[in-house]
Amino acid sequence: MKRTISFMTGKGSLNHNSRKFHEVIIQIGDKDNMGSETMEGQLAAKILDEYMKGFQERNPALRVFAAHLHLDEATPHLHIDFIPYVTGSKRGLDTRVSLKQALSSLGFKGGSRSETELNQWVQSEKEKLAMVMRENEIEWDQKGTHEPHLSVLDYKKKVREQEVEELTEHKNLLEHDLHDISECVDEIQKEKEQAEKERDAVIKKTEVLEKRFSALNSKAGLVDSHAREYGYYPEEWLPEAGTLESAKSYRKRIFPLLKKVANMIQSLYSKYLELKDRNRKLSDRNMDLENRVERLREEVSVIKKENVALLNVAYDMDRVVAVLGENKVKEAIEVAKHLEQTNAKRKIKKRCIDRDCR
Repeated sequence: MKRTISFMTGKGSLNHNSRKFHEVIIQIGDKDNMGSETMEGQLAAKILDEYMKGFQERNPALRVFAAHLHLDEATPHLHIDFIPYVTGSKRGLDTRVSLKQALSSLGFKGGSRSETELNQWVQSEKEKLAMVMRENEIEWDQKGTHEPHLSVLDYKKKVREQEVEELTEHKNLLEHDLHDISECVDEIQKEKEQAEKERDAVIKKTEVLEKRFSALNSKAGLVDSHAREYGYYPEEWLPEAGTLESAKSYRKRIFPLLKKVANMIQSLYSKYLELKDRNRKLSDRNMDLENRVERLREEVSVIKKENVALLNVAYDMDRVVAVLGENKVKEAIEVAKHLEQTNAKRKIKKRCIDRDCR
């Protein structure tokens, strides 16, 4: 496989009174093909570590005082801080700090404007790194090597642009989630309102039935009273037989009255049982609706809190858009989407290859 080499240079200062030191940042590939959390990223870290072991020996005039391999960002990269110096100066101090003279002492004499000592040295170090890469079966992809290397400031700007792309994509996902949650809140609110209407209707119906049930209880008590009255002492309410009336004639005359009373009692008692059962069912329905409304209230409360948190994130992303400009953000989004699609295709292809190997 082939990978590009990024070699960034810059200057810094140890403190307000010290001379300037120089810094280089070296990276193999990018976050799409050498991500820190991938096996390729681990290989890049190993190559950079091997490259660093020979740096001081190759560059004795560049006094290295710090070297850090960063694995906590998107792509592994190496920071090397050094002070360039020469000795044996004929004027002033014997030892002087000078990048141009230090590189010259290493054999880089410079030439045209594009072939300065620094550019020659950078090209030489890239070739040294490329040798270590080849030992690990990675070829140096030299496309764009005619362009001048990036400064540390340009590199940091490039990193910030990548971060903005990722944040913008994250903002879009959050806005999409926020839209879905808003729709969900609306649906739950409608469902809650409908449940409350049903509950209110059930409560009203229950109140009506309770009044009817109460009235029926009163009537039932009256029926029971009459039943006891007419059942225990029939001689007090049944008409007496006539002087010359036969038993058969008397039974024929009294039977319709008894049948009417029995039917009335049976009808009232059946109605009483029916209304009692309906009242129980409505009470259970009312309790279920109250529990449902309470659950919906809790869900709405939780979603409202999530909605506020997502709105805050969306507002922060709006500030990013305001600072960088809408066109820049749109361009970053398109680039991020393209990179995601490319990465997804690469993962699918890798899975297919792994299956074939098995």
